[in-house]
Amino acid sequence: MADRSFLDWPFFGERHRSFAAGLEEWAASGLAAGIDHDDTDRACRALVAALGEGGWLMPTAAPDGAALDVRTLCLARETLARHDGLADFAFAMQGLGTGAISLFGTEGQRRWLHETRAGRAIAGFALTEPQSGSDVAAATMTAVRDGDGYVLEGEKTWISNGGIADLYTVFARTGEAPGARGLSAFLVPADAPGLTVAERLRVIAPHPLARLVFDGVRVPASALIGAPGRGFKVAMSVLDVFRATVAAAALGFARRALDEAVARVSGRRVQGAPLADLQMVQGHIADMAVGIDAAALLVYRAAWAKDAGAPRVTREAAMAKLFATEEAQRVIDSAVQLHGGEGVRAGSVVERLYREIRALRIYEGASDVQRVVIARQTLG
Repeated sequence: MADRSFLDWPFFGERHRSFAAGLEEWAASGLAAGIDHDDTDRACRALVAALGEGGWLMPTAAPDGAALDVRTLCLARETLARHDGLADFAFAMQGLGTGAISLFGTEGQRRWLHETRAGRAIAGFALTEPQSGSDVAAATMTAVRDGDGYVLEGEKTWISNGGIADLYTVFARTGEAPGARGLSAFLVPADAPGLTVAERLRVIAPHPLARLVFDGVRVPASALIGAPGRGFKVAMSVLDVFRATVAAAALGFARRALDEAVARVSGRRVQGAPLADLQMVQGHIADMAVGIDAAALLVYRAAWAKDAGAPRVTREAAMAKLFATEEAQRVIDSAVQLHGGEGVRAGSVVERLYREIRALRIYEGASDVQRVVIARQTLG
């Protein structure tokens, strides 16, 4: 059982502790039972449906006029990541994919939230382009006004839930100004004519990912999320909320790695004594525990600050994501090392964690991008 004493920290209220306890019980009772993880698309659909049926997707979209509860989102991702990385992915994308609708959507657009929270529809967040990567302001996909709607042309890549989503939040250049000020956000149904899945992308920890092509995709003006030319603000506002949750997922992976390492060194005997009796092993365990607590403090500081009303938590969220993902990589690497040969056996828990953690240091702003953000915030 992972350490749960952090729930007594002053960052949390009783509703957070109750939510975390309920989700932990639900996840431990057989979260992934009967779900074939070798078929990633089917597994994600099943996990979204199960999470929706259990009521666990409710925090992924805010009630009308309310803010997203970032602490609850982080607790959910930490808990799910500790149990099953694909379950964390399924939960996270329901929130990220509809974040723009939660924060800026019209009443008509918000009807989608009832479906995504119930697990009856799957959401995607289409921001990244082949040439722009983390530089959102350099996006080249266009949305040209045509009569009572817009026509979208271009490509998006590394899109999570690409190929299985029912709706996408898509960012395109509408040209009100150069750079970041000329982007807008749109709600695009996956079955829109002209929208095709050009390529499914395979990665070391399987998740549904795709390259999408928009070839004359026509959407009505009502598909615009927020004001024209404010797409960059929409994207950054969504990432401001969900970047800390990436750190929380990394924290969940790290906690599971520590649990596995403690069990391994406590049960493994070397020269008649537990491996845990060796001081060098104790040093590894101590470093892992310190790194996890430090990451947790940064994660839940960022989440608490946002929930407390801070208009932006760019610096806090960047610090949390940078430290938690990098530290989780170190913790998991130590867990693999302490397992010896078993640590690199395909299918073992720590081997799976080793593959799962790597992408978190890249998506929603790579580690070096977070360093730039933190430095600019500090110098500015």
